[in-house]
Amino acid sequence: MAHRTWDAFHRRGDVLRAVADRADARRDGVLPLDVLGLAETFPDQLDLIAALQLRWHTRLAGRIEQALTARPNDRESAVLAAWRTTANELAGVRLVLDRALAEPPNSEVTTAMRRAQQKEWALLAAMAGRAGVSDPAAPRIGRALEERARIAFHPTLRPRGETGAGSLIGRIRAVLAA
Repeated sequence: MAHRTWDAFHRRGDVLRAVADRADARRDGVLPLDVLGLAETFPDQLDLIAALQLRWHTRLAGRIEQALTARPNDRESAVLAAWRTTANELAGVRLVLDRALAEPPNSEVTTAMRRAQQKEWALLAAMAGRAGVSDPAAPRIGRALEERARIAFHPTLRPRGETGAGSLIGRIRAVLAA
């Protein structure tokens, strides 16, 4: 039984990576639902979007920690830089999450995404040293920080040297992921 659980955990990770890679290659904000094994691994769109949200949040929190270590005296700039770095690394995922917020497929996704967004804004405010996580003003402050960070977010532009799905490396990755 434990072996099946371990296999399912790894299969879920593999499918999630394939979804994120496809979203990043396309950068159109459309949730990739055509990934092999998706229907068997994620029972519904809410589960998939929640997994993408967790991936985003985990990466963002890690990047914030790194940025704060590098810039302990300029917390706000560190948080803004961390958001931008994460958004560039997970551009396709960020676009899928943004679209899920703007055009949720159902009310469950709306509720989950709004809750995650409020928590993320509170995190941004707290890590920037502008509010406590439980401060009622934290989401408003964090939202303003995110808006400032988004000014430099251009998801349709690929950083120099990045390999997309059309490149040889991108095509090899797609074949290996399939």
